[in-house]
Amino acid sequence: MHAKTDSEVTSLAPSSPPRSPTSRGGRQAYYVQSPSRDSHDGEKTATSVHSTPALSPMGSPRHSVGRDSSSSRFSGHPKRKADKSSGRKGAPPGKGWQEIGVIEEEGFLDDDDERRGIPKRCKYFLIFVLGFVVLFSFFALVLWGASRSQKPQIVMKSITFENFIIQAGTDASLVPTDMATTNSTVKFTYRNTGTFFGIHVTADPFQLSYSQLTLASGDLNKFYQARSSRRTVSVGVTGNKVPLYGGGPTLTAGGGSKGSSSVAPVPMILRTTVHSRAYVLGALVKPKFTRGIECKVLMNPAKLNKPISLDKACVYL
Repeated sequence: MHAKTDSEVTSLAPSSPPRSPTSRGGRQAYYVQSPSRDSHDGEKTATSVHSTPALSPMGSPRHSVGRDSSSSRFSGHPKRKADKSSGRKGAPPGKGWQEIGVIEEEGFLDDDDERRGIPKRCKYFLIFVLGFVVLFSFFALVLWGASRSQKPQIVMKSITFENFIIQAGTDASLVPTDMATTNSTVKFTYRNTGTFFGIHVTADPFQLSYSQLTLASGDLNKFYQARSSRRTVSVGVTGNKVPLYGGGPTLTAGGGSKGSSSVAPVPMILRTTVHSRAYVLGALVKPKFTRGIECKVLMNPAKLNKPISLDKACVYL
């Protein structure tokens, strides 16, 4: 056998590629035959370039499709996109991955900050609510101070005794003692000086006492006084068969033309406390005014059913 030339070897290589025993299992093996060492470098390059596609089988579309799909998958890899977007040539490999990692990490940190912090809308809402509360509190404080300076005025006018009777009797335990029966009416004027609020008025019981004994008492019916208005109020102060237990030498049992058994005028004291509550701003601003009253009264049997003036007889606490 004679030695074959390089041209003959190259021309015969694509026509009859050797088959590998393993190609029967499904995958075919492909071989590229290089020219001899003695040939020129130009021929070697041309031969290898032209011989490679010739050795690729045309009957294996599965492998070609798989390679195309794999190449298309890796063509859109973030690394290559990052390299292209960076716009820098000659960047070291792996730098794109570092830039992407830094950007993603900063994005995660921003998201964490937004989740941990308060959104801007919530901040504005809280500022608005806080400002409204401060302004409203200041306004309510101003109203409260203005209302405190407009105190109601109470003037005691008179007391009228319809009767005052001392008679013998027994108490609840059947102990004999003198008993006092008193009927009287107290009048006073109430004025609301407030120009922008009304007042609800109540009072403790009006008590008419002699020494340490309470001879009569009466309750005030609560009422509402409108702004910048006044009224005259009447309170009945009565006592029915109140035991005296030797109340004093001034009081004696006996009969009189009008049922009076008192020999001399009887000094008494009238006490009460008036409570006023103003509703300036609903239930939020409602100042309260308290006024104690103490009047000295001289019950004169000769002046029954006649008003006794209290203009100069009262002390306002």
